[in-house]
Amino acid sequence: MLRTHHCNELRDEHTGMEATLAGWVDTIRDHGSVKFLDLRDQHGVTQIVFHDDAMLEGINRETVIAVTGVVRARDAENVNPKLGTGGIELHAEGITVLGACRKGLPFEIRDSVATREEVRLKYRFLDLRNPALHQNIVLRSKVISFLRKRMEELGFLEIQTPILTASSPEGARDYLVPSRKFKGKFYALPQAPQQFKQMLMVSGFEKYFQIAPCFRDEDARCDRSPGEFYQLDFEMAFAEQEDVLNVAETVLYEVFTKFSDYAVSPAPFRRITYHDAIMQYGSDKPDLRNPLLIRDLTEFFAHVDIKAFQNKPVRGIVADCAGRPRSFFDNSLQYALSIGMKGLGYLTLAEGDFKGPLAKFLSPAEKEQLITLCAMQEGQTLFLISDRPDLVNKLAGQIRGWLGENLGLIAKNAFEFCFVIDFPMYERNPETHKIDFTHNPFSMPQGGLEALETQDPLRILAYQYDVVCNGIELSSGAVRNHSPEIMKKAFQIAGYSEAELEKRFGALYTAFQYGAPPHAGMAPGIDRIVMLLAGEEAIRDVIAFPLNGNAQDLLMGAPSEVSEHQLIEANIKIR
Repeated sequence: MLRTHHCNELRDEHTGMEATLAGWVDTIRDHGSVKFLDLRDQHGVTQIVFHDDAMLEGINRETVIAVTGVVRARDAENVNPKLGTGGIELHAEGITVLGACRKGLPFEIRDSVATREEVRLKYRFLDLRNPALHQNIVLRSKVISFLRKRMEELGFLEIQTPILTASSPEGARDYLVPSRKFKGKFYALPQAPQQFKQMLMVSGFEKYFQIAPCFRDEDARCDRSPGEFYQLDFEMAFAEQEDVLNVAETVLYEVFTKFSDYAVSPAPFRRITYHDAIMQYGSDKPDLRNPLLIRDLTEFFAHVDIKAFQNKPVRGIVADCAGRPRSFFDNSLQYALSIGMKGLGYLTLAEGDFKGPLAKFLSPAEKEQLITLCAMQEGQTLFLISDRPDLVNKLAGQIRGWLGENLGLIAKNAFEFCFVIDFPMYERNPETHKIDFTHNPFSMPQGGLEALETQDPLRILAYQYDVVCNGIELSSGAVRNHSPEIMKKAFQIAGYSEAELEKRFGALYTAFQYGAPPHAGMAPGIDRIVMLLAGEEAIRDVIAFPLNGNAQDLLMGAPSEVSEHQLIEANIKIR
């Protein structure tokens, strides 16, 4: 071994012992007669004392060295209580260079997170030396290990599904892989193991899981990495919706309480219907740390002569703004304008009466009715949002978020979970005006075949559900449609013929002809779980080697050109 201890292992009880440490040179400080060197490895930092300047000749920061010496107690004035090794230091007697740092650093390691993204990702191997970022990757490893162990304890079998498969319309663009042996044909990287895990249920495996890689050619967001991501994919046979939700809340509660000291909402997590989430929170990803709720005031204002509200839905949000200066309300208006609203009305209850620009439009009786309807208290303000039916809820949700942040209502040390359930089975495509699946096309409609045959498709609900934490969607899932007859009708409504169904989903459709058990599942996102636990705002900071926002690998230079010979072998011609 090149070392006897790691850099966060030596303590007071090791005083007088000879030890060898190895790691990277973090800093060198010259104090005249002695020099101090902070040595860093994955585990932490230890201070090394050099009494012979010659030993450090040619040694610079980020060089990898091994140092042998004697452990000594630090002088009282030099004790660093912030470090586990802050009470001792290693007095060097010998040094060996294991890997020289021969080039100037493109950025300071400890300040790498403040460096431009393209530089960080080009030198990701240096960026990952940053202790904070390094610990995120260690955390990720521990989280995955915990999830795997917990799923096994719950009786799930880990089964790997293919990476090379057939193209399938899962909702995003595929990454395609040309076939060398079959000219003009392509594999696709899986957007999710959806069909394979359902066929595992048909095969008699009753509880499946895997830490599954998924590939989607989609744009980046702060909580979504372009290209690839990982999820805790699981499926259960002979299961209903609540069975899946119980497993999810068990595992998620345990992983969040184990790896964070934040307060975590206990099981059972709240179940909120999609309709209520949109109406009360303005989003199907509600942040429950924000206590503000949205009220539907359309019916009330239909009888009030306010031109801006005529023939439009109206939403209201009551917030305690007592003592806030006029600038607060001016800022709220500026924010409303910045998100596309034409204005933001408000009424403040002061001394039993409404104050504000809209108060003059209300009669005394209407004021009393509105105060009662909104359960308003003295000093509270009612913010009013009105717009087109397809926009008003989203805008109200954004105003709710702004108020929560600027009124300091959102707890910063809590994880609030909920399940959003009862999603619509179908929606109308705003561009084609055709009926499309809202979420997963393999979901079971509530009411089964009868609902598909007798109800307006846009009113049919599905056994679909999301798990949301602090306004971030961690997972989607569903009770699967395991009946060929129901599947055929469900796809027919979305414009697929039986021939298209067999062509696109032939293996799954055929498998269901041979006896399929009821089954259901979901797939919480690993990257998003770790991002929340690490307190990061960018998902790239919990992924070892992420693509940039433009889906490029700046470290390896991908995507890249390939040789003409490779193109010929793959039967590809660039056009």
